[in-house]
Amino acid sequence: MTDISPIQIVEVGPRDGFQSVAPFIPTARKIDIIERLYTSGIRRIEVTSFVSAAALPQLADAADVLAAAAALPGLDPHVLVPTARHAQSALEAGARHLAFVLSVSEWHNRSNVRRSPEESVDEYARLLQILPADAKLRLNVATAFDCPTLGTMNDADVLALLDKLVAVTPQAEIALCDTTGRANPRQVSRLFDAAIERFPDVAGWAFHGHDTYGLGSANALAAYHAGVSVFDASCAGLGGCPFAPGATGNVATEDLVWMFEAMGVSTDIDVAKLVSVAQDIVELPGAQTGGRVRDALTAKTRCEVAA
Repeated sequence: MTDISPIQIVEVGPRDGFQSVAPFIPTARKIDIIERLYTSGIRRIEVTSFVSAAALPQLADAADVLAAAAALPGLDPHVLVPTARHAQSALEAGARHLAFVLSVSEWHNRSNVRRSPEESVDEYARLLQILPADAKLRLNVATAFDCPTLGTMNDADVLALLDKLVAVTPQAEIALCDTTGRANPRQVSRLFDAAIERFPDVAGWAFHGHDTYGLGSANALAAYHAGVSVFDASCAGLGGCPFAPGATGNVATEDLVWMFEAMGVSTDIDVAKLVSVAQDIVELPGAQTGGRVRDALTAKTRCEVAA
């Protein structure tokens, strides 16, 4: 791929990032962060998840957060749901862009949603039956590249699972997720090349990467050159997976924005405003953060002030 095509970034910090923080983040602060991310130019945000409050108390305020996000003009708020039952709750609360998650790895899927991947495919089909005509759907395929227990995943196994999922509907945007951050650019390119060729009718493709080994931006660039135009990222690199020990958060949003804008690839996001939000996210009690651009730009500002 040689054309410099614009991209979309899906900010996942308010869900993927916040859920990794143990101390409860006040609802008002969550909403403030979402509003400031919106002000930076981000127009797709995974704002929360409808799950059991007992299992994930950090997101017990999902309905209130969603209502505030939905009031922002032009914002496309995503809501993660692991089952059709939770999808119904999200829809009743006003969600109109659902993200369903399952894993290629049976071990990870059972750890995460307590069922086999095949059972999750059936659950996905049930979700489709209740999806309103005005709602959009995102499919997050976790452990598409690597599993914390099984290691590197076989491309053939990923494509076989996609066969079943695409047969349910090709009208969903599909995100292939590097859950552990152990994927490498060659692996990312190979799998996306194979998937895009095999499933030409899929509505769109996205990449969800973690930065555990410092390859988050490199993997995103490999996906971009394979034809992907949608990238998940988390402001300040906030996050971490409880079923992937040692995995840090998603690649930092500000790192991706900086990289793509420097290449001449438009993101329509103000990196200075984004870094301001990232600095506040770092201060959240219990937050596990990452990224490099935030520190580089704030150090530059400090040097200019000192001069």
